[in-house]
Amino acid sequence: MLPGRYGIAGPTQVWLERIPSGSVWNLQGAPDNPALISQLRDLWRIDHLPEPHRVRTYGAFRLLWIGPKSWLVFGGTAEGSPDQAAASGFAGTRDRIQTSGGALFDVCAGRVGWRVRGPRARDLLASACPLDLHPSAFGIDTCAQSLFGHVAALYLRLSDDEFALYVARSFALDVWEALCSSAAQYGYEVVESGA
Repeated sequence: MLPGRYGIAGPTQVWLERIPSGSVWNLQGAPDNPALISQLRDLWRIDHLPEPHRVRTYGAFRLLWIGPKSWLVFGGTAEGSPDQAAASGFAGTRDRIQTSGGALFDVCAGRVGWRVRGPRARDLLASACPLDLHPSAFGIDTCAQSLFGHVAALYLRLSDDEFALYVARSFALDVWEALCSSAAQYGYEVVESGA
């Protein structure tokens, strides 16, 4: 769908924006392994891994807990970032993680994400998600895997009225159409990525 305003007339209540892919890696290992933490500190300045359902940002990297001993690592692609060199050398980074008892997999081609924001963003997502997305249950820098309709999805709360939603690339079109269809009742705007 092209950038623009859609849905019912009136004030815009939801903004939808595709999140550029960038680097996405799956990091696996024991969070209490001192060799792994030492390696992560050297590579990305990470002192500890996020606890269950939590998100932490370290420089150009955002880590999301996705399961026991498993995290997604987003980012490291900002131009001029001091972490850019670490992000660009996947093979060397992977090898260093492996020598410390961890594992690193490139999964950037596997997911598609959208930023969903606005005063009705939570209502829009709740229409197809069984999670309790109220701020008291799903606060800022919280993440969880659940469903969007019948599609497995990863949710991240970025701010009070802003979420990120990630799904497998093979379901991206179906989820996008469902998002737009549900958002029409609020009035929504499709924002060009990076705008």
